[in-house]
Amino acid sequence: MSTDDNKLQTEIRESFGKGAARKLRAVGKVPAVLYGHGSEPQHLTVNAHDVFMLVRKANAIIDLQIEGKSQLALVKDVQRNPVMMGVTAIEHLDLVIVRRGEKVTVDVPVHVEGEPVSGFIAIQDATTVSVEVEALHIPESFTVSVEGLEDGARILASEIELPKGAELLTDGETLVVSVQEPQLAEEDEEAEEAEGEESEEGAEGDEATEGDSAE
Repeated sequence: MSTDDNKLQTEIRESFGKGAARKLRAVGKVPAVLYGHGSEPQHLTVNAHDVFMLVRKANAIIDLQIEGKSQLALVKDVQRNPVMMGVTAIEHLDLVIVRRGEKVTVDVPVHVEGEPVSGFIAIQDATTVSVEVEALHIPESFTVSVEGLEDGARILASEIELPKGAELLTDGETLVVSVQEPQLAEEDEEAEEAEGEESEEGAEGDEATEGDSAE
């Protein structure tokens, strides 16, 4: 796994706070923290462009170069600025120490391919599924096919083909994809929106009641 493609040079970070982070980003660097396996968190600085290239796929494993030593780490979280694009959008990294042979829990993206029978559409309900898998063999994604499926067809999480040694943690009965008529899909979406609005109105009413009681 330790190849030049996933190596990332780091520097020990000694300045903290929002001001220090802004200064780092201004010179093309990103603050990061490495933790796990009972060790004290390490505060690091990494090159923003290099990070951007490495985290384009989910659950990236990175070979960190820390003061001349190599440490494998899983990218657990990438904090991005929602109003920025590209390299400049990355604001912070959370990294978790991993070791060869150990298993980790990750959310893997699900991609849908193919076309159902003419006149019907595929509705994706789950965009990721959670699995426990060996750290150095995390799949980039899972693919499910709806090619030729008819109205009413359903694909559940339990039907996704997992790599050898991986275990599905998401409930196997979780609906991943269904095939429906376009009109029915729109009606389902409208019903969900209406339920959401009713829930919000109910919550507002409860808050008003609580306020009257307090007075």
